[in-house]
Amino acid sequence: MSIKWARLFPTGEEKEPDAEALKNGTVDFVSLSYYSSTTVTNDPNVPTVVGNVMRGTENPYRKTSQWGWTIDPDGLHWYLNELYDRYQKPLFIVENGLGAEDKLEVDGTIHDPHRIDYMRAHIEAMAQAVEEGVDLMGYTLWGCTDLVSSSTGEMKKRYGLIYVDKNNDGTGDMSRHRKDSFYWYKKVIATNGGDLT
Repeated sequence: MSIKWARLFPTGEEKEPDAEALKNGTVDFVSLSYYSSTTVTNDPNVPTVVGNVMRGTENPYRKTSQWGWTIDPDGLHWYLNELYDRYQKPLFIVENGLGAEDKLEVDGTIHDPHRIDYMRAHIEAMAQAVEEGVDLMGYTLWGCTDLVSSSTGEMKKRYGLIYVDKNNDGTGDMSRHRKDSFYWYKKVIATNGGDLT
């Protein structure tokens, strides 16, 4: 076993100071990223879908993004309840978003109702979890501006509320344009989540 793997998967031989540190150590909150859920099968004939971290199979009961990621706000609702039940610590969603191709119109507008629908459904799922007693202390989406997708290395897979005029081939003037989702999310923030229309 390499030294790297030995650190990640110790043999179970703990030294007393380590056990004491683990026993007394606590965290203030648990942070998480959530984009989609994954389903699995033992059927070798079912094609796999590649996500950011894991491979899975397509969930026939859910819509998927252009990149095949399952859009599953119910999964977020379930996961928040599961984590809070397990750790009894406040939760903080540090990443959540939808990668999609967005088109810059001639008038400089970008219409992204798919992103608004995604965010609305996930915010509603968070609200439901909070009503059920989950202590959710914060939410940040990924991301404010478009950037190169870490999962595909593409600029065309856009996550931002602000469009950056840059293309996979390097063309574009790097100008910024607010998407419809920018204005929608601004309203959501101003109403503290009260207006999701």
